[in-house]
Amino acid sequence: MSNSRRKFIKNTTVAGAAISLVSPSMLFANEKRANIRLAFIGTGERGRSQLRVALNRSDVDITALCDIDKTVLTKAENMVTKAGKKKPALYSDGDWAYKELLQRDDVDAVYVATPWLWHTPMGVAAMEAGKAVAMEVSGAADIQECWDLVEAQERTGTPFMFMENVCYRRDVMAVLNMIRKGMFGEMIHMEGGYQHDLRGVKFNDGKSPYGSGVQFGDQGFSESAWRTNHSVHRNGELYPTHGLGPIMTASDINRGNRLAYLTSMATKSRGLHEYIVNHKDGGPNHPNAKVEFKLGDVVTTLIRTVNGETITLNHDTNLPRPYSLGFRFQGTKGLWMDINDSLYIEGESQPHRWQDDAEHRKQYDHPLWVKYGEEASGAGHGGMDFFVLHAFVEALKREAPMPIDVYDGATMMAITCLSEQSIAQGSEPMQIPDFTRGRWINRKPIFAFDDTY
Repeated sequence: MSNSRRKFIKNTTVAGAAISLVSPSMLFANEKRANIRLAFIGTGERGRSQLRVALNRSDVDITALCDIDKTVLTKAENMVTKAGKKKPALYSDGDWAYKELLQRDDVDAVYVATPWLWHTPMGVAAMEAGKAVAMEVSGAADIQECWDLVEAQERTGTPFMFMENVCYRRDVMAVLNMIRKGMFGEMIHMEGGYQHDLRGVKFNDGKSPYGSGVQFGDQGFSESAWRTNHSVHRNGELYPTHGLGPIMTASDINRGNRLAYLTSMATKSRGLHEYIVNHKDGGPNHPNAKVEFKLGDVVTTLIRTVNGETITLNHDTNLPRPYSLGFRFQGTKGLWMDINDSLYIEGESQPHRWQDDAEHRKQYDHPLWVKYGEEASGAGHGGMDFFVLHAFVEALKREAPMPIDVYDGATMMAITCLSEQSIAQGSEPMQIPDFTRGRWINRKPIFAFDDTY
């Protein structure tokens, strides 16, 4: 997206946003409701996945849907009506159709599941309109958009949740339970990342079987229509949230601790080019074989917290490999790694030998999973999608704080643009803004301390 287009989005969002300002306690002030009236902005693959979860809840009504792609919008509409629900209002007339949706009186909250560059303008506009926001994950294009989200939430008081579903992964939550019980001692170092072969997602023309093409951008289909362009123009930690989210909950970031600074480094870029050249639909003479991709095949980011822990993030999506988020939680008494489910606890494990963590994960299964595991079993991403939507809905109904709030979202998003700057400046350290403006010192951890949400 060009600077002029970004400025246009920002200016028109601000100009058209002053619909109503509310505080959390005013959200349902006119009429207390048992059900949350939810609208979806973005009904592509991700939006429909979470729409399916929402339709399984008896306390959520889907009142409106928005997408400029009428094909996927119709798919989402059919999902609602086939579930026996009332037909939702539909919005698809151009890039700004979502603003019409935000003026509806029968929308309490919106779920934003659009391409990354639209997340912040849509989230800000929704908060200004008094609609609670569930915003899908992404990295930021610049620090200002992180501040835009924070300032909009603080100015309006509208509830906001950053929908990082991996925070609710079952094994990660069991390990969080073990960390809080002191089994690993004092935390020292943590690792995570996004290590996932996405070449098939980034090149897809929508005609061949999914993931088998070499097209992207205007010729692309689904995520390849927009996501691949980030790899063309940007070199940084483009998707930090899946790895960083669970690390932040385990180390109380923005609640007694915060991220201080980072440094990033990127390898050369080869994976996407070779995919095109070697693909049956591509070859050395294919137009996309001439594209120069800026994104390094592996991007490594090292972060230090103010409390002295270090964090390593790895972004690796353009090379052949199995999926792994590469978690490692290490303290003074032991560690856990998600590769081969490896656990070591001093005084319990055999010296210098890994033990299988299966029994510990069963013993320390988080109360949320104990209570809702069966209900979550049909949801996407191994049940994680159920829990992240459940948390948003329950917090709204209870008028309670969001467990992954705007400060957490801004912090995770900021890693992307800061890593770009660090790489561009020879891995120079970059200070990570304190989006809480000092309140992290006294804010208390709230994420998943019981079986409520």
